[in-house]
Amino acid sequence: MTKPITRDPIYRGCRNSAETIELSVRWYITYRLSYRDLAAMLAERGIMVSHTTIMRWVLRYVPEYEVRWARFARSPGSSWRMDETAVNVRGGRYYLYRAVDRHGKSVASFLSNERSMEAAQDFFRECVVRPGVSWPSKINVDGNSATLRALRLLGEEDARWRTVEVRSRRYLNNVVEQDHRAIKRRCASMLGLKSFCSAAITLAGIELAHRIRKGQYALERRHDEGSSSLKELWDVALNQEEMPHVCRGFYPPMHQISEAAKSSRGIDPETALLKPVRYSRKVSFGGNLYMLLMPKGGRYWHYCYRYGGKRKTLSLGTFPDISFSRAKARHQVARQLLAVGLDPSCNREKLRRGG
Repeated sequence: MTKPITRDPIYRGCRNSAETIELSVRWYITYRLSYRDLAAMLAERGIMVSHTTIMRWVLRYVPEYEVRWARFARSPGSSWRMDETAVNVRGGRYYLYRAVDRHGKSVASFLSNERSMEAAQDFFRECVVRPGVSWPSKINVDGNSATLRALRLLGEEDARWRTVEVRSRRYLNNVVEQDHRAIKRRCASMLGLKSFCSAAITLAGIELAHRIRKGQYALERRHDEGSSSLKELWDVALNQEEMPHVCRGFYPPMHQISEAAKSSRGIDPETALLKPVRYSRKVSFGGNLYMLLMPKGGRYWHYCYRYGGKRKTLSLGTFPDISFSRAKARHQVARQLLAVGLDPSCNREKLRRGG
């Protein structure tokens, strides 16, 4: 009777070998290669896979690889340089919030569909709750008033934020500005990110490769002389044996839309499990609140109402950046504004504060 092949549980049900999957994901997030380039390179090795298969590997295994690399992560410094950079997703402008310490070591990243005070607050909250990231003593930011206001209001939530020295000096932010180049250079060779979910996972993988390149993980070298190759480092990091219990189920700050992050941000499970659609359609949640599902993966919150005898549609944000609970809160604020005779479309600031 034949014995089953010993295999990592995350690769169960996969036709291809674990080495092929790890090689494809590692090469894609590390080098400036497209999915079609990788498919052609694997074909030269006698491995026939589609470029869409490699894309599914990246979206499936990058979160798991982040978990396993996080076991060896070194803690960054307490003096941060924070900035945001624009990323093109589905033809729209999204913002990748990033922070590094004074030596250029990455602290965290956060993808948002808006450059606002709420997005900056979410980014700082995500930074300080992650294991291994110490509370900052200094934060240097650019001159964006939304970021400065976010830090000021965070002091009202937690007194520890009041002890943080906030500076706004351009020359100190050169460290993070130069660090953006590694991410922008990798994204330049792509045809474009098509959805928020795939963009967040892909950028998380690129950030992971960038952290590995900067030596932010403490891995034992296999040879006494010379440095270990990139493949050897990955083999050590992805080894399932002796995995600490505290790391199981933990997703580090480079990844924003893992299952753990979804539950912590309050995304409704029924909404998160909606399958892709062939044609655009609406999913109603009552009270004229609905989600517009697009074939390419876009999901948008809308609220239909009548004001001044005219039918209007109010956009409440993009899913999953705006969760179900936040959309419901903005929906309630819009209804309250209508009750007192105000047009919600002209009072978007109140909607953002309410949701």
